[in-house]
Parts: sequence; structure tokens; C-alpha cells
Amino acid sequence: MPPLLQVENLHTSFHTRHGIVRAVHDVSFDLEKGETLGIVGESGSGKSVTCYSIMRLIPQPPGRIEKGRAMFGGVDLLSCSEEQLRKIRGKRISMIFQDPMTSLNPYLKVEDQLIEPLLIHEEISHAAAVKRGIEMLDAVGVPASAERIKQYPHQFSGGMRQRVMIAMALITKPDLLIADEPTTALDVTVQAQILDLIKKMQKELGMAVILISHDLGVVSGFCDRVNVMYAGRVVESGTMHDLFQRTKHPYTRALHKSRPVFQPKGTELYTIPGMPPDVSKQIVGCPFAPRCEFAVDYCTREPVLLKEVEPKHTTACLRVQKEGLKL
Repeated sequence: MPPLLQVENLHTSFHTRHGIVRAVHDVSFDLEKGETLGIVGESGSGKSVTCYSIMRLIPQPPGRIEKGRAMFGGVDLLSCSEEQLRKIRGKRISMIFQDPMTSLNPYLKVEDQLIEPLLIHEEISHAAAVKRGIEMLDAVGVPASAERIKQYPHQFSGGMRQRVMIAMALITKPDLLIADEPTTALDVTVQAQILDLIKKMQKELGMAVILISHDLGVVSGFCDRVNVMYAGRVVESGTMHDLFQRTKHPYTRALHKSRPVFQPKGTELYTIPGMPPDVSKQIVGCPFAPRCEFAVDYCTREPVLLKEVEPKHTTACLRVQKEGLKL
């Protein structure tokens, strides 16, 4: 059977007055039914733009999907008609956006926003849709849901607004859920509750999940596989176990070292030196080379391709590919 989602050679750019920003460069990955894929990397690495491109949600202009395919159920999401896409988006593929306060309309009650996907995608009465909405709010842990569904977003806390967003994304029982940093603005306790909730709903619905995060710790106990992105490219991909136990790219290693849990008490927190490259300029060689402690001369000159170095474990590090460098 083909994968649920198959992304091939995705290139997305933003054409600005100051040049072409190559936000996503040659990204490919597969996602099986029921699988959880993590996409991690620093801010600006192309994580969100990759998923926004798949959903065709990037603003055009200035954004432009230069080339690539995203096959979902026999349909190429990048080239299908708007009508085909509308039948899939919000029904079979749903998305939890990064900031629930700016994603929810402050002028509309939660009820109107929550049941809209049902009214658009299913032949259902308004009363039946409201009943489903209340049931979904119960499922995601919103107390007194029958009363709260009549309220406005500003009457909810940050954690509760995020639960409303999750309920809205799951109300049509999608095949694929894309969660764009769903816990960034939440405290640690609520963060754990939200991740547990998504995992619970995933098991009940049998859906696949793409979790976008800048924190390897968040995805460590949640994802089956992880793509590590840097400068718009996937630099390492493998199972969660492989990425933690057999790291094959210096950037992934640096992300590990940046986690406070690995810092001895009383020592200065580790930070990755330097800054990410300017993706509006042509990058020759490995984009991470200027910040990499393992870089050698050919890292800045030779073209970089993602290659499998162990079964189902790929890396773009030239030294690991050529010399078997141990990190």
C-alpha cells in the first residue's frame, strides 16, 4: 500500500523586494497511516512553511511553490483544483495552528467556529453539529462544555483555547493532523496535558500526526520518526531512538546539547554558536558548516545530499557519509 502522505522534492520560495528567500529546499518524506512524524529545528528552519505548503496555505504572492509533489489518497495536493483541495482540507487533513488566540476569531462565539467544519463537510443539521461540538469539547477536557461553547475566545485561558483548537481540528475525524508547535505558549503542566490529549485522540481515531516543534524533548516521547530541518532542508531523518542514541548529524547533536536536562547543575547553558545562514543567498556546501565544530575544508565546497547511512536513517553530513564520523 502507498503511504498516506508522500512528499517529494518540495521547493517553496518567497519572492521579496530584497531577493528570493528559499524557505524550503528539496524536502521529501513519507507518512504512513497512524504514524507520528516529528519535524524539529530552530526558528526559521522551514518546519511550518513545509506543512503550510502541503496544505497550500502560504500567501501567494509572495510565496510560491516552485516544484514538488504531495500525494495524499491519490491526489497531488500541490496541483489539484481548489475544489478538490477544499474537500480534503478541514475534513481529511486538519491543522492546529501555533497561536490559538490569533487563530480563533475574537468576534465569533466558540460554537460558530467549532461546528463550521461539520456544516461545510458533512450533511448535518445545526442542532446535531452543536451536539457533536459539545461532545468534542468534553473529549478534549473543557469543563461545562454546554455553557462554554456559547462563550467567546477571550473568555478562555491559553490552555483552554488550545483545547478548543484541537477540538476544531478533530471534529471531522481526519486521517492526518498537523500540529504546529501546539504547546509553545503553554506552561509545562498544560503542555504535557495537550500532548497526552493529542496522543489519546490519535489512538481513538487511528489518524497520522505531524508534530512541528523546535524542541527535541517535546517530540522524544511522542513521535515514531523525526525529520531534523536546517536552512529549509532535511539534514537528518530517522526513528526517535536512532536520533537520540545514534545521532548522525552535528546539528542534531547540537540540538541535544542545547536541552537544559543535559546540563550539569550550576554550569552555563550550551548554545549553538553563530547564526543560521541567509537563505536568500546561494548556499555552497553544507549550510551548517560555519557553525559546526566538525567541519573540514570539503564541507564548505561539495554539494550536500541526504543519504541513507543505516537502515531507515539518513543524514546530510558529508563527514558521516564519507568517513563514518562518530558523533
